[in-house]
Amino acid sequence: MAIHNDVGKRGEQLAVDYLEEHGYIIQHRNWKAPKSRHELDIVAVGDNRLVVAEVKTRSGIKYGDPTDAVDARKVNALTAAANSYVQQYKIDLPIRFDILSVVGSTVEHIKGAFLPPLRCY
Repeated sequence: MAIHNDVGKRGEQLAVDYLEEHGYIIQHRNWKAPKSRHELDIVAVGDNRLVVAEVKTRSGIKYGDPTDAVDARKVNALTAAANSYVQQYKIDLPIRFDILSVVGSTVEHIKGAFLPPLRCY
């Protein structure tokens, strides 16, 4: 496995640990939307809502801010996948899109990092 994959898996585990320590209940990790290549890194319940969390990990800051990787294309993909998730599991909770930025072993949780576009799928 490539080193960047190991870094990503480690970052995702740190993000899950962080969320659980802050009272979130993890529903799914790496959930793949049916008939699509879109994936949700972490789906959790917390703060009386469904939280779709995108995890971006970097080993250091020399490659830039991890949150910069969540561009319009990624937002559209996350929104489409979240829509599939809500339909599949018949979720009746408000949804919030968060980003967990992991640099080294530091986790930054950006709640409500973006709003879903009105039309994306």
